[in-house]
Amino acid sequence: MEKVRIQDDLYTYVNQEWMEQAIIPEDRPTVGGFADLDKDVEKLMIGEFNSLSESKEYPSAYLERACTLYSIAKNTKKRNKEGIKPVLKTLARIEKIKDIKYFNRVASDLVLENIPLPFKVMVEVDMKDTSKHCVFIQGPSVILPDVTYYKEEMAQQKNAILGMWSSMAKQILAKTKLSEEDQNKYIEDTLAFDALLATLVKSNEEWSEYAKMYNPFKTSKVNSLLKPIKFKKLLEKLFGQIPEVVIVAEPRYFKEFNKVFNEETFVLYKHWAYVMKLISSCSYLSEELRDIGGSYMRALSGVAAMPNVEKFAYNLASSIYSEPIGLYYGEKYFGEEAKKDVIEMVHEIIDTYKERVKNNDFLMEATKEKAILKLEKIEVKMGYPDKVDPFFDELVFDESDSLFNIVSSLSKIEKKHNFDELNKEVRRDKWVMPGHMVNACYNPFSNDITFPAAILQAPFYSIKQTRSQNLGGIGAVIGHEISHAFDNNGAKFDENGNLNNWWTKEDNKKFIAKTKAMIKQFDGIELPWGKVNGSFIVSENIADNGGMAVTLDIMKRMENASYEEYFVNWAKVWCMKAKEEYLKLLLAVDVHGPNVLRANMPPRNFEEWYKTFNVTAKDKMFIAPNKRVVIW
Repeated sequence: MEKVRIQDDLYTYVNQEWMEQAIIPEDRPTVGGFADLDKDVEKLMIGEFNSLSESKEYPSAYLERACTLYSIAKNTKKRNKEGIKPVLKTLARIEKIKDIKYFNRVASDLVLENIPLPFKVMVEVDMKDTSKHCVFIQGPSVILPDVTYYKEEMAQQKNAILGMWSSMAKQILAKTKLSEEDQNKYIEDTLAFDALLATLVKSNEEWSEYAKMYNPFKTSKVNSLLKPIKFKKLLEKLFGQIPEVVIVAEPRYFKEFNKVFNEETFVLYKHWAYVMKLISSCSYLSEELRDIGGSYMRALSGVAAMPNVEKFAYNLASSIYSEPIGLYYGEKYFGEEAKKDVIEMVHEIIDTYKERVKNNDFLMEATKEKAILKLEKIEVKMGYPDKVDPFFDELVFDESDSLFNIVSSLSKIEKKHNFDELNKEVRRDKWVMPGHMVNACYNPFSNDITFPAAILQAPFYSIKQTRSQNLGGIGAVIGHEISHAFDNNGAKFDENGNLNNWWTKEDNKKFIAKTKAMIKQFDGIELPWGKVNGSFIVSENIADNGGMAVTLDIMKRMENASYEEYFVNWAKVWCMKAKEEYLKLLLAVDVHGPNVLRANMPPRNFEEWYKTFNVTAKDKMFIAPNKRVVIW
């Protein structure tokens, strides 16, 4: 492949040699950047689990339970002998729901046992008063990656993907005692029910505007919308009370609920619940069923093989005992020197952000003051928590049981714990990501940023890297997460995380105009695997833009700043080689833009890019000055 010029394509210039040689593992859709670090952490922690399981010298009761679950999940001999048997009792419960009257009688049990319902009910933080919790409902998920796939112009692709799903479902249903005629009927009815859902539930683009989830309805109103379901009685059984208000995430769906769930569609629902529950249970049954049950998602992602049993067992234990495992990882592998250095960088970035807000040319003083207050109140969670959340003490199980029953019992404990939170004050010290996760996040409802220990590695961060490289890596990521406080969603929440309009009317208009300019910069870009939806990914693009703006400001103050090192490491962070099927899937389901654009688009908005590499109007990485967008 011909070597590209950095002025034409920063991403390829930096990563080309690596991409030509990199091999995507057969059990993963992607390699590079985040994925490589995740793979390394997975390998390291599997080694830890094997060592702990062998020595039986566990550092805590949590790790002992996690390792026990790991060993049970690895026991393929037992799971293969049990086959489909463990889930049959649950399927029989679904078969027993003969009508809506019976459904109402057992609805609370169905919720706790994770049997698919025509709606989901949970307890969440109240966006208007984030010190409290509220009851929150939304519709079910559809089979295809997004409701846009159900549009008429997508008919060919829709039919092909649903064909793959039906093939998987048929293989799984063949393991039950259903006749072949019934198997076909159950699949047909499941697809019919799914088609009904697809006309009403939200698209991924709609979900990306998360402030619009907050729609308080009187419980009596929701009860009337959900007829013939006795929703009030269900709430009373689940919570021991009937809250006055329920937050409805999808008003369109619930206003038309009677089209989805009624006497005529009840059989469709029942067969849908049966099939969806069975498919979602396959991972915890025999190896054959784990393989078949994962085949649809692997096909969507272009993945050739399922993860081996060690990886499966570790990832299951890791997902359930996430915080204790993250704490173990953090204490053992995360250095205090690195933690201190990165925390100092965070505070420098926040202080620089304040200066940028003060010097901002489109905000009035009243809005600037509120923005600066929000920055001052941001809480930083770095590495891993000081102690394990007491909730993990509740996650105990019967070691002699089947893996399916163990996972079901732990899921039930989690559900009950979630429902018990309703009348409790929100704890702001909770961590939303464990220490061994390769990621970072901003939580708009508590105005905090979390950087797990596992992301604080090269190329994102290393004590051995230069300051310029670290600013182009973890520095820009820190700036990115802070910028989420002021993206098109985060900007609607105040310094305490409450949904609260703190903008002047004029400033909000200017901000919306800048947001539209950011949408326009990305919208409709044609990539070999599909077209970019600028509205869907705008929040992440605003955050990338802000992360680069604030770190470039810090670079200006440094004595030995190397902008070349900064931009090169920025591109290295986003390096990714992926299966084409996976890249197509990401366009439909991921609020983050394609990695090539995350590397190549933000630099074009900043003068430092043009000066560093002498980029002119003749080069592909050039944007005319009047088209450049800098929001924060």
